Amino acid sequence: MPAAAPSAPTGEDRPVLLFQGDSITDTGRRRGGPPNHPHSLGSGYAALAASALLSDEPGRRWRCYNRGVGGDTVADLAARWADDTLALAPDVLSILVGINDLWTADAGGATAPRYEEQLRALLDRTRSALPDVMLLIGEPFVLPGGSAVDPTWPSALEPYRAAARRVAADAGAAWIPYQSVFDEALQDAPGPYWAEDGIHPTPAGHHRMAQAWLEAFRTRH
Repeated sequence: MPAAAPSAPTGEDRPVLLFQGDSITDTGRRRGGPPNHPHSLGSGYAALAASALLSDEPGRRWRCYNRGVGGDTVADLAARWADDTLALAPDVLSILVGINDLWTADAGGATAPRYEEQLRALLDRTRSALPDVMLLIGEPFVLPGGSAVDPTWPSALEPYRAAARRVAADAGAAWIPYQSVFDEALQDAPGPYWAEDGIHPTPAGHHRMAQAWLEAFRTRH
């Protein structure tokens, strides 16, 4: 007789993976859908990374959620954190946020020091509520030549990237070096190939992001 298939985890035994962030994570996801559903995961790196994880680890029965919201800053994340993050009690939490803080810095968004302060507070709050959560922090990025990118943004984003990296290190989070990933990708094709407007990745760009996410996750997991 063939060996019996291993019993599938149920309920609380099924680990939760949650992607949080802005439009780069959102990618047109359908609000309120169930975990692991194509419409709920959107069309970007979160869906690609979750798909690989679900395929590679079918026995664990991961529950994968995307709660990215287009336009969000760190302050916006904090305002919805209780319902959109803590209530889901993720075992693995991935956060990518920062470009909108720079984008709106002159209109009520966060300067780099304020961004660091708010991000640190958010992770402290998360660690307090979920002490065993595995954190992954994505590096904010911008690509040259994009239709929505101000020429000053690459240098202006640098202190935000440095701040995110400091906070990630202090929180014991895995670091996903998206800017470095795209800087390397520029050797293969120009910026708009990876992100037409310089901010929102194309399918090729999202694929590179998913690869980087999975590498960071597997190194730490």
